[in-house]
Amino acid sequence: MTFVDKWQQQEFPMSIADFDFLRNLAYSQTGIVLPERKKQMVYSRLSRRVRTLRLSTFSQYCHYLENNTQELPEFINALTTNLTAFFREKHHFVHLDKQICPQWLAGKQKRIRIWSAACSTGEEAYSIAMTLYGRIDLNLFDVKILATDLNTQVLETAKKGIYSAEVLPTIPANFSAKYIKTLPNTEQFSIKQRIKDLVHFKQLNLLQTWPMSGPFDVIFCRNVFIYFDSDTKQRIIKKFRALLNDGGYLIIGHAETINDFAADFEFVGHTIYRARKRKVPFSPLFQQQEAE
Repeated sequence: MTFVDKWQQQEFPMSIADFDFLRNLAYSQTGIVLPERKKQMVYSRLSRRVRTLRLSTFSQYCHYLENNTQELPEFINALTTNLTAFFREKHHFVHLDKQICPQWLAGKQKRIRIWSAACSTGEEAYSIAMTLYGRIDLNLFDVKILATDLNTQVLETAKKGIYSAEVLPTIPANFSAKYIKTLPNTEQFSIKQRIKDLVHFKQLNLLQTWPMSGPFDVIFCRNVFIYFDSDTKQRIIKKFRALLNDGGYLIIGHAETINDFAADFEFVGHTIYRARKRKVPFSPLFQQQEAE
């Protein structure tokens, strides 16, 4: 059966032109590359929107996207992947605890800024906050964690900080005893307010203008680069470096590498990179020029 036959016989017919329109729109808006092998995923995720809008074909949905800008966030939310977990890739949090925190405690700098650049439903950002809380004296240090994501729906979940009891075992027992509370008559738990207070959730598209001026001491951007092409990846890595302090850390996912674009970084551990000293001291103006 040909592509045309197969996809025209689905519940909502989708032509080659429809798929090309959708993947080109996804790339232009998010940087996500959708090769032909992702057709079934695209169909499955967007069929819900076609059904909700009471449309009959993907051609109608493409036309709707072209003429209704309010549908774009729904389109992006439907396509983006949000797999995450508390303390996922545990070695990153061990490095934060055992290597990075002692550097801060031994130094003169009292301002600490960390960015979770694809925070999804919040587990990564809260894992960072739990690692820092009690390790860093908040009376002596000014600590803030920025957590951003493209998907507006997952951010709402992240802000609430309420999760299924099924995932509780993924949080170390010493942290869960101090930083979570079970919700009576439910199979859920919530993150305690003192941990929530360290995290600030914002919607952000990595391909668009970044309003923050930095500098950051650590940037987590894990399992994001796998969806980007080489040019997009290089552009974002350059902007990350522009926002990092000298000696700041960029932490990426287990299946990712920045070796091809890492002239400004040194490798210090599995998927952990440290920013080399820049030739010109950091300033917001310098950051804006370098990020462009």
